[in-house]
Amino acid sequence: MTNATPPAGLSRELIALRAARELEPGWVVNLGIGLPTLVAGFVEPSDNILFQAENGILGYSGISESDFDSDLINAGGQPVDLVPGASFFDTADSFAMIRGGHIDAAVLGGLQVSEQGDLANWYVPARGGGSVGGAMDLAVGARKLIIAMAHVTREGEPRIVEACDYPLTAERCVDVIITDLAVIDVTESGLMLRERAPGITAAAVEEWTGAALLIPDDVPEMSL
Repeated sequence: MTNATPPAGLSRELIALRAARELEPGWVVNLGIGLPTLVAGFVEPSDNILFQAENGILGYSGISESDFDSDLINAGGQPVDLVPGASFFDTADSFAMIRGGHIDAAVLGGLQVSEQGDLANWYVPARGGGSVGGAMDLAVGARKLIIAMAHVTREGEPRIVEACDYPLTAERCVDVIITDLAVIDVTESGLMLRERAPGITAAAVEEWTGAALLIPDDVPEMSL
């Protein structure tokens, strides 16, 4: 890397907006803690996407702006707004749904993603603590796994790497990576640069990626 500071890319909200566009009408979708929860705010009601929470909710539309109700929270403890027909169930049924392949897509945050699609998203050795929780079930149980994260760490180190240094959540599970700089597909041939953030060049994405990138001749800017 030649630059001390990575280029300014998308905000967290715009990353979430771009991730929302990976979802298809009628899907059942699980959103991870943090940035992924913002995705619900960019889904059209007419798409009839049902959001599922590991603690036993199917059918919420986003984070609630009303008074806090401790009986209506997602797995991250955030209050949620329900849609008509929402259902509640215990965590055993929730994880049977996840492990049984009934979740069309999961959007999770990431600490590192390898060029083979391995995911590490629960433990930073320098900080200690942490628990893998339900992320490992979602990573292997969801039919499509979308990782929404910053392209580099606060220290300027790539999060997309040849091999993960952090303990893995799951192996070869990631389908799409969406960052503040790019949309990258994990393919059998390697990491494929699909789109770049507005004002960001393909060369800049490559520079701040710690793994080999397959770069088509024409990489379009994201349409946001």
